[in-house]
Amino acid sequence: MSATPQERMPALYLSHGAPPLADDPVWPGQLAAWSAALPRPRAVLMVSAHWEEAPLALGAVGTRPLVYDFRGFPEHYYRVRYDAPGAPELADDVRKLLRAPGIPVQDVPDRGLDHGAYVPLVEMYPAADVPVLQISLPTLEPVRLMEIGRRLAPLRDAGVLIVGSGFFTHNLAALRHTGPGVPAWSAEFDDWGRRALETRDWDALLDFLGKAPAGRYAHPRTEHFAPLFVTMGAAEAGGELDAQRSVIDGFWMGLAKRSVQFG
Repeated sequence: MSATPQERMPALYLSHGAPPLADDPVWPGQLAAWSAALPRPRAVLMVSAHWEEAPLALGAVGTRPLVYDFRGFPEHYYRVRYDAPGAPELADDVRKLLRAPGIPVQDVPDRGLDHGAYVPLVEMYPAADVPVLQISLPTLEPVRLMEIGRRLAPLRDAGVLIVGSGFFTHNLAALRHTGPGVPAWSAEFDDWGRRALETRDWDALLDFLGKAPAGRYAHPRTEHFAPLFVTMGAAEAGGELDAQRSVIDGFWMGLAKRSVQFG
């Protein structure tokens, strides 16, 4: 892929919700408005919290079924389709960018898009006419994920939208034991994260379990925060780490849906 510098895409971290996001009266419109304000991507490179596999894996590049990686929802959520084209050229570029510095890469050709990928994409690009490639999280270690993002950064100049898809707070077990409204741990972590982003305190974000209030309540496992670091690495390599803004904020079912654009 090739593009002029004027076509450089931003890098995004978004909170992806769950299948019922489609029924929310506000959030789908926020995602649609966000994508409408972006340059049109030639392809989307998606890093979802719901695919952890090492070495780093590339998903299917052709026709593939969705991965309905959730249980207990009404039947119509399992009938959702998102037949976006595959992105074999993008897969080749990812292999070259990562293998050159010695980051191992594998192919999982039958692996379709999971709900961390297709749920937000249905709202952002409903025509399913933008090629999509999903890659796995090979680690949850923030510094290593930033390095992967740095290696992938040249794709932004080729019109590729790099998207880290997670959830700014994510503790479903704790939600079962709290009343209605936003739990204190979710509100406190979201406020801390907002301030860390606004003050460009990248070291604090990298050490969020040690620095954030209620960090281990907000993220008892860190897979939903981890995609942020791939996005940060892609932005840093492009000299745009400081050019960030929260595009979506607020809460959904007690969880912070803060979503950030770099560049």
